[in-house]
Amino acid sequence: MTKLLIIIIFILSGTLLQSQELYIVTEPASNMATGSFGVRLTNRLMKMEPDGKYDYRLEPEMMFGISKHLMVHANLYASNMFQKQFRFEGAGLYAKYRFLSIDDVHSHFRMAAFGKITVINNPNAISHTEIHDMGGGVIHEEEHRYYSNEIELDGNNSGFNTGIVATQLFHKLAVSGSASYTNRWKNSSRPKESGLTNRAVNYSFSAGYLLLPREYKNYDQTNLNLYVEFLGAAGLDRKGYFIDAVPAIQFIFNSISRLDLAYRTQISGNTLRFNKSSWLLRFEYNFLNVFGKNK
Repeated sequence: MTKLLIIIIFILSGTLLQSQELYIVTEPASNMATGSFGVRLTNRLMKMEPDGKYDYRLEPEMMFGISKHLMVHANLYASNMFQKQFRFEGAGLYAKYRFLSIDDVHSHFRMAAFGKITVINNPNAISHTEIHDMGGGVIHEEEHRYYSNEIELDGNNSGFNTGIVATQLFHKLAVSGSASYTNRWKNSSRPKESGLTNRAVNYSFSAGYLLLPREYKNYDQTNLNLYVEFLGAAGLDRKGYFIDAVPAIQFIFNSISRLDLAYRTQISGNTLRFNKSSWLLRFEYNFLNVFGKNK
């Protein structure tokens, strides 16, 4: 009985140690548990460059742990970003295959390949009205079309992304890096605009630290994780780049649900973008052993 209790505590402790690699805006090389099913609800509040107003995007998501090597996500997108009314924008499918695992007692190393496809029915530009005071009580309105050279597959653009991610866990600290290629497609029935970036290379670096609990005592303890992530992109067919920083905080409850809060802001770049800063609030819940066997 004592040996069984020690094994259970060791397994749960390992689960808690891995919580600090549940990054907010990137995915680690590790996968969710085999046979598990998860749901996410992501809320984004984006400060738009044309007028400084905040627009809102909702992203419901389903996640499937197919095997210890493969997991799949399915996304939907809706926002008021390109129009005044809140409406459905499109869908996406993400898959990750873990092909390397090196395990130790309080550390591990993972590598995985990933890919994402999105089909979005948004325009390529945001219409923006500027009102000018011409003097003498005369008001003049001008209609502008504001374009973005950023390829954003999370709701803005149709396309695909594929790449490699590597994650290293050192006890309470987890670091991860990725490199990928992104290709923009025509947005559903919308005409394809000329002069925009259609091919880009993306890269990221993420670090997560398990702040609490200091010492594991029971399964019900809440985890507090601190994150900082850096995301960048550079155009391949058009000049331009950007680098964003994302500080974030995360709470994990009973090792099956989580609450994320993050702020993303551009720290360097010359790419024309719809928004350079945004807030993220996400809730996630996982159901274990829903299908198949947990291996």
